[in-house]
Amino acid sequence: MVVPLRAALAALLPPAILLPLAGCGDEPAREEAPPVVVRSADAARSEWLGADDRTDPALWLAARAAGHPVPAGDAAVPALKAALDQARPHFIEDERMIANRTAQVTRMIAGAPEPAILISGLTTVAAPTGRRQLYGALCQHYVNLRSAGADHATALDRLRERYAAQGGPDRDENGADDRRPASPPAPR
Repeated sequence: MVVPLRAALAALLPPAILLPLAGCGDEPAREEAPPVVVRSADAARSEWLGADDRTDPALWLAARAAGHPVPAGDAAVPALKAALDQARPHFIEDERMIANRTAQVTRMIAGAPEPAILISGLTTVAAPTGRRQLYGALCQHYVNLRSAGADHATALDRLRERYAAQGGPDRDENGADDRRPASPPAPR
């Protein structure tokens, strides 16, 4: 025997709790329409690339750097795509987050390099460690160095020194090359 929900609740709950539930009927649950995501017509000029944004990060960064929408064939887009592709295996974040952090850095620093140059430079810091790094943390270190007066090249040199201390797959604890010649297998 099936007991209607309202009757079952009335038997178990005091009236003070039932009053707010009075509008709840025994009708079948309705499927709700998925929420509508409102997007601006000009996603390339948005402040950030959202998690659900399908805008190409390279195109978005090119538009941000130009200060206006750019066509997909803009000369800056292939360089940015190449920089993002090169960076991706060395960082935990995806291309969207790398683009967001890059845009943030270029807004924070007067005389910041072009986005493709910044991404490539920070990739040269992370790649030798042999570990995936946090792009956002590396950007913060970069901003701190630039704010302290270092130029782009000096900031990257200091970051390479700092990150080299992490070692890598073929480095000892001091960052020195630790590769040993392969020895022949022992005789049986």
